Parts: sequence; C-alpha cells; structure tokens
Amino acid sequence: MKYIRMGTSSNFGNMLTMALASVVLPFLPLTAVQVLLNNMLSDVPQVGIPFDHADASDVARPRGWDMAALVRFTLIMGPLSSLFDIATFVALTKLFDADVGTFRAAWFIESMATQILVVFVIRTRCRFWRDRPHPVLTLSALACLGLAIALPYLPFAALLGFEAPGAIILAAIALLVIVYLAAVEILKGMALAERDRAGAARIADSTEVGEAQSTSGFTAGLRPAHRQKRSATPRKGCVP
Repeated sequence: MKYIRMGTSSNFGNMLTMALASVVLPFLPLTAVQVLLNNMLSDVPQVGIPFDHADASDVARPRGWDMAALVRFTLIMGPLSSLFDIATFVALTKLFDADVGTFRAAWFIESMATQILVVFVIRTRCRFWRDRPHPVLTLSALACLGLAIALPYLPFAALLGFEAPGAIILAAIALLVIVYLAAVEILKGMALAERDRAGAARIADSTEVGEAQSTSGFTAGLRPAHRQKRSATPRKGCVP
C-alpha cells in the first residue's frame, strides 16, 4: 500500500506541474523523449521493492483497501512535489536565466532526485534514518540517480536535448531536494497520523463488541477481556 501511495502521489504531482508549466513557460519543460527517459529511470528502482521489508505495524493484522487514506496522502504529497518543482522553475528562469537546454537538464535532475530519494522517506512509517532499506533497493535507486545526474554531461547529451548545468545550479537543486525531503518527512507523519487514529478507533470498536458479547472475563477457550484488548492493538515496528 505504501508503494501505491508513492506512485499515485508522484504521478499526481507531475500532472499538476506539467499543467502549470504549460501555462507559464513559453516552452515545454521536458520533451517527449525526456519524459519517457524520466519515467524509465524512476521505474527501475522499483525492482528492489520486493526485496524490501514491511513495517511490523503493517503486517500485525489484516488490512483492507483504504481509498480515503490513499486520496489523503496523494492530496498532501502531490501538491508538495509540485510546489518544489515550481520553486525550481522560478530559480532557473529568474535567478539563473537558464536557456532551454540547461533548464530541461536541471529540472530533469531535480525531478529524478526527488522521485528516487523520496522512496527512502515514505517507504517506512518510522523516521527514514532509523529504518534501513534492503541493499537491492538502495543500490538500484542510487545507480539510477547517478545515471540521471550524469546524462547531461555525457557526449550524446545534445541528442537528448540537454545542456550541462553549472555547479551553482547543481548546488541550488541539491538544496531544494534536501528541503523537499525534510518537508516530506514532516508531512508524512501528519498524513499517516489520521489514518492511524481511524484504525485505532476501528480496533477499539471491535474490542468493545467482543467484550459486550462475553458474559465473563474467563470462559472456556477464551482469554481474559483485558488480554483480548491488548492483543487487538497492532505492535509497533519502531518509535516515530
């Protein structure tokens, strides 16, 4: 479910960004080939997802399809991604006065960095530095990010429509990416907290029903009521 949230929020953010860019910019922020290349490189790290582990709280009890939680997460994380894309546009056009080729290369790098690195933040409900991902996921993600950064500097970059951005532009992109990841870490907790409270309420309701149906705390084949209540609470995989 967490990877579905990641995909939907990223796609929704990209849709918002392209819609706004088509109105504001006098050129396409990325060509069709660059968009396809972006999608391909951002999909490759998903190969490592099956090797990654799930949070203990996600497998402690059966979970149903929660569309409301998915929509809520998407509506928070999608516009956040677009906000930083717009900040990148403003910096490239107003601050650095980048030409079309440099603009596309810089935004391609920023887009790839945010899409790939955010995986490490939203893959877990814990603080991302406390829950290490599987090495396969880490290596595949960082390899694709390294290739995305290197593409505008390769000899055939002009064929892809890229012009190599300077060091100052790369530093600005790195700063924006760091701030974006910090914002995702903060809003991730806010987005998931409401879902947790709703889940806890459902657990409490089911526990109360079970206790109302029981005529005694100790009956044949049943555990005490207070032990039933404790066992209904999903165990935590980490401390947020």
